[in-house]
Amino acid sequence: MKRDVSAVDLQVHGIVQGVGFRPFVYRLAQKAEVAGTVSNTSSGVNIHVEGPQGRIDTFRSGLNHSSPPLAHITDIEETPAAPCGLEDFRILPSRGDTRSATFISPDVSVCEACLEEMRNSADRRFRYPFINCTHCGPRYTLIEQIPYDRPNTAMKIFTMCPRCQSEYDDPASRRFHAQPNACPDCGPRVSLLDGQGRPVPGDPVQRTISLLEQGALVAIKGLGGFHLAVDAQNDGAVKTLRQRKQRPHKPLALMSPSLAAVARYARVSAREAALLTGRQRPIVLLEKHTEFPLSDEVAPGNRYIGVMLPYTPLHHLLLESTFTALVMTSGNRTGEPLCIDNEAALSALGGIADYFLMHDRPIYQRNDDSLVQVTDTGPHFIRRARGYVPMPIALTRPLPPTLACGAELKSTVCLARDETAFVSQHIGDLEAAATLDFFESTIAHLKKVTGIDPQLLVHDLHPDYLSSRYALAVPGIQRIGVQHHHAHVVSCMAEQGIDGPVIGLALDGTGLGPDGTLWGGEALIAERARFTRAAHLAPVPMPGGEAAIREPWRMAVSYLHHGFGEALFSLENLPLFREIDRQRCRWVLELISKGINAPLTSSAGRLFDGVAALCGLIYRISFEGQAAMILEAMAGDDAGDTKTPYEWASVRQGDEREIQIAPLIRQVAMDLATGVRPEEVSRRFHGTLIRMWGDLCVDLRRETGLDHVVMSGGVFQNRCLAAGLSAYLTRLGFRVHTHGKVPANDGGLSLGQAVIAGALAA
Repeated sequence: MKRDVSAVDLQVHGIVQGVGFRPFVYRLAQKAEVAGTVSNTSSGVNIHVEGPQGRIDTFRSGLNHSSPPLAHITDIEETPAAPCGLEDFRILPSRGDTRSATFISPDVSVCEACLEEMRNSADRRFRYPFINCTHCGPRYTLIEQIPYDRPNTAMKIFTMCPRCQSEYDDPASRRFHAQPNACPDCGPRVSLLDGQGRPVPGDPVQRTISLLEQGALVAIKGLGGFHLAVDAQNDGAVKTLRQRKQRPHKPLALMSPSLAAVARYARVSAREAALLTGRQRPIVLLEKHTEFPLSDEVAPGNRYIGVMLPYTPLHHLLLESTFTALVMTSGNRTGEPLCIDNEAALSALGGIADYFLMHDRPIYQRNDDSLVQVTDTGPHFIRRARGYVPMPIALTRPLPPTLACGAELKSTVCLARDETAFVSQHIGDLEAAATLDFFESTIAHLKKVTGIDPQLLVHDLHPDYLSSRYALAVPGIQRIGVQHHHAHVVSCMAEQGIDGPVIGLALDGTGLGPDGTLWGGEALIAERARFTRAAHLAPVPMPGGEAAIREPWRMAVSYLHHGFGEALFSLENLPLFREIDRQRCRWVLELISKGINAPLTSSAGRLFDGVAALCGLIYRISFEGQAAMILEAMAGDDAGDTKTPYEWASVRQGDEREIQIAPLIRQVAMDLATGVRPEEVSRRFHGTLIRMWGDLCVDLRRETGLDHVVMSGGVFQNRCLAAGLSAYLTRLGFRVHTHGKVPANDGGLSLGQAVIAGALAA
């Protein structure tokens, strides 16, 4: 070896496995004319490189500036090494470490190069539904453990044929070390079964297209679970889907073949188009055209519709037909997690689907479609899952190994260590045994692929949440309970890199407060380790407890009693009394007066419910947030108008302010009783909330000197309120922070829990 030969060892951290990183390093070494080795480890990718120092510098520079599209380097540790006298550069077998620190790529959509091959009749993968390469395809849902090599993935049951193996071994191939590499001769295959599990003859994909055109309901196995699909233009088929799935009103997601097809039924902005066509391919909420050419049953009574473009080769094949859109809703029974296993799907969905388009590649992790909406303040997650999980979230301060268990609804968990947090995919509502099993398996899988062994366990203060029960049952570990709304505010602070203190507006449906009441309309002065309650909506009873959530008319009666007392029945022309029998109202009032199952709540979500019922818009909901969505839709485009607000009062009670909403309720009720249209009432109501919370922040700034406002909680999924309040606060000179990396709803709560617990444990 010549004297001018140097050597270094490089340990590369980040998303560097399953994204073509080792082939990229190999080609980079060939170009720089250096020798060495590269291998996957449980900590990332290890590179030994040797040669003249100038060539090593060229190689080192290329690592950061020309890495593969799906790679994301977070850190490169460089250590001087002794030259070994190597004459070439080689990819070595993977090896394990005692501690895992690598990141796994999310599942991403099929790339254009693969689609071109799939559509080429001369290509050996012509119309192959599982075509992929190092730049695209499944990742997180396939991996069992790290390092990311084929024996550790769901592809281990498929032995590559000689031609696929040759591609896998060829540094010049786009499939060099592509772990899911396969073809029709050696890889996964699709099959079509009828509702009784019997094979249907013919080409499975073509037969499925024909059946969908005829109005059939087909369960389709995808990347992270099953979809239930029907032709979105077939009104009868969509109605049948709703009836069989027992989902009477909640909007159904659509998949269309192209942006041009989407433009036939929805408005698409440039930012929305960028999301729809990006690698992640989430569902994006779009505003429907006034003339909506699809079935009205897709999203009844809603201005917005959730839309995605195809992201697997199979989706592209199915949508090559004449469909403007297919309904592609989650393949599960209501209240249960996604089906991922073929036999389980036949059992669970047998009474729903007419046919099953399946494949024989196992799914190791459920991963639902992500759901995003775009507002003036940017893209915001409603559900974070496929395409984004398990992308890490960088923290400003290190945490001990921590597991945060989230809340009850829209459950996620968070595993964190040092300056990195991993928020899981959307798990769902922890109300069924199957969902709790999914919750526990998600924790086990995330621990395995991150290598984090928690020393700290975090849970919500509500003892009856199944997530809290899980945490409290784990022996031999330090546990910390975290208040729900503090976690909401800190989740936004954490993703935005803010330590505090801040004014935190936490508006949601419900969360247990330290005083034993149900909070949900809160202004907090918050830091990572502590908070004080600065203001809140005046509490009112929730007659019937959870029944008041399912039946918003109960909240309407409670708010009327709060505003009018026993004189509430004098409002004879109120829409509520035309629908709800007065005897039922008196029964609710008796619950309130006797304090029987009528817990107090300051919830902003319940206020939306009550006003929607007062307007006569809805009296019983079939999905969470339905009443608030209808009320928002009524407001139209002028919901941010703050010029003619209803009245309210802010009264100091000790160290806190209580926002008196009785004047607001009285004015809303009087307007409705005298014939003011619900659209106008909704506009004024939204504008009132914007003024109410904005002016409160001005008062709190005067007292505290704080000018950072953080907005979190599920109520901020209301784009009229969120955008209007953000704009109003900005005009008032505040620096406003909203969510962009995790949902504002309870899906982001686990991140806040982890950061709070880390601060408390420090």
